[in-house]
Amino acid sequence: MVKKRLIPVLFIKNGQIVRSEKFSKHQHLGNVINQAHRYNEWDVDELIYIDISVEKRYDLNRNEHGVKSYSSIGEIIKRISEECFMPLSFGGGIRTIEQVDSIIRSGADKIILNSILFNNILFIEEIALKYGSQCIVVSIDYKIVNDKPIVFSEFGKVSTNINLYDWVQKVEKYGAGEIFLNSIDRDGMACGYDLETIKNTMELVNIPIIACGGAGDFYDFVDLAELGVSGIAAGNIFHFTENSYQRAKKLLKKRDVNVR
Repeated sequence: MVKKRLIPVLFIKNGQIVRSEKFSKHQHLGNVINQAHRYNEWDVDELIYIDISVEKRYDLNRNEHGVKSYSSIGEIIKRISEECFMPLSFGGGIRTIEQVDSIIRSGADKIILNSILFNNILFIEEIALKYGSQCIVVSIDYKIVNDKPIVFSEFGKVSTNINLYDWVQKVEKYGAGEIFLNSIDRDGMACGYDLETIKNTMELVNIPIIACGGAGDFYDFVDLAELGVSGIAAGNIFHFTENSYQRAKKLLKKRDVNVR
């Protein structure tokens, strides 16, 4: 049986880690490299980094706790990969195969695609041909609109009017290796995962699903694991509680969840 993965998700805005709420409010939390070091000490299964910087500026104009500032996302990824020894997925604003090449060379194991696919779905095939489908995670942000899950692009700001259930089947058809499913409505709200939509999505595709958005306590991880997802992802819950990762895994194992 394939073991489930418990995955911290870190959102990077202009070079710093931020706490996200409904994709619209972002609270700066600190230096991205320091956070990577912390997760490495926790021996986490895997890390997801998503760059949500609209301006794509990364110069912090200061050094924090002895860790230097960086002027490009490539430098940040390279430094993170030197600090971490677990699989690393990176996404945010990827538009070209040259960007993919640079991210892989910098140390990422997988790349995460989102908005580009609404204009160029064949980009999945192009990357899969070069690196394999296992390298591609398709991130899908959605809201419930008139009782239907609708996909949003551009960091959750623009409605595509595409039904989530149609989109997941399409990206699988074109060669996605995994789907990272994120509920905008529940982001940062600590109200639990959107189990109904996640369950419906899992029934439509055969590739692994990583679900995110809404974790309020560790029992939400148990609920999601019992649904059968491949990856249990969360952001904010890991930022504010010391040893949260170890405590979450302890509960999952106590509830007979087959985690790494």
